[in-house]
Amino acid sequence: MSQNEVDLTVTANPDEAKRTVRYVSSDGFVSLLSELRSSLILSTYHAGKVVVLGTHEGRLVCEFHNFELAMGLALHSRQLAVGTRHDIWFLQAAGEVASIIEPQGRYDTCLVARKAVHTGTIHGHEMAFIGDELWIANTLFSCLCTLDEGFHFVPRWKPAFISEIKGPDDRCHLNGLAVEPRATGPRVKYVTCLGQTNTPGGWREDKATGGVLVDVESNEIVVRGLSMPHSPRVYDGRVWVLDSGRGELQTVDVHNGQRSTVERFPGYTRGLAFLGPYAFVALSQIRETNVFGGLPISERRDQLKCGLAVVDLRQGRTVATFEFLEGVEELFDVKVLPNIRCPALRGPHLPQDDHAPIWIVPPLES
Repeated sequence: MSQNEVDLTVTANPDEAKRTVRYVSSDGFVSLLSELRSSLILSTYHAGKVVVLGTHEGRLVCEFHNFELAMGLALHSRQLAVGTRHDIWFLQAAGEVASIIEPQGRYDTCLVARKAVHTGTIHGHEMAFIGDELWIANTLFSCLCTLDEGFHFVPRWKPAFISEIKGPDDRCHLNGLAVEPRATGPRVKYVTCLGQTNTPGGWREDKATGGVLVDVESNEIVVRGLSMPHSPRVYDGRVWVLDSGRGELQTVDVHNGQRSTVERFPGYTRGLAFLGPYAFVALSQIRETNVFGGLPISERRDQLKCGLAVVDLRQGRTVATFEFLEGVEELFDVKVLPNIRCPALRGPHLPQDDHAPIWIVPPLES
């Protein structure tokens, strides 16, 4: 195990106090990332950070970047989108910049903040690019939405049990979306909701067992009985979901609603990504609020961890871990950057991140 400690500002506000962040990774975690020649991006929500995990010369590189209430992440071939308290930030891939960032030779690409779209508070829990269009799980407004310059957001779909998109009343806590690849192009196929409810905050009444997986095309509920589910995915011909209230990674049979547990974790599961035969599962400690009370996982409150578990799907077991020991208690999303060993990220708050200013400028036309 390898342990590290760093002092970080809590938010992008330089007047805020600093907190100590300590993290530890298993020996297998670093070697696995190196072998995969890939890296990870995490969002931390309350800690206000986007975390980049990469490798350089066989060692882990862990870097923190300020984003206010960082939530959903989405990857495009040319950019990264980060959902925050009021805005969606877009970071452009600029590989040519990586070679001049200190320490030189560490980074193989750079993601640079270029613009933000102001959505207001919508709590975009998960996001995905469909082609060049960003789709967002708009939790407060109980719908899937996209962006348009003339509006805060554009509603594109809602569950059939939601009567209207009236306001930020969080009727069912629609939080996750699964994209299904197709020959005609990818489409959003499933969403998770914490309840089949149509009243403001109604999902809270039966949060321990009221979670559902909904087919976006048919608008039918295909799985019931989930405990605060998140992060549905379609991968390797199967449908996956995190049964967060039980701390489990599950596969589901959408034809009969049956579920199978692949692995159980010491944490509240939210955030799921795949690469090859591996699943990367984000874990959180649960807060002492009425939101998490009564969940099956709350019985193990003192054992819960915040970090990442890497599951070998061929064996159905955890083979590597990364854990925050102090300073970060909650993760929101995780994305894998395949074939990128160590990306540099330059967000909107460079002074607070202790990064030098950076500009991307075309040559002067003669």
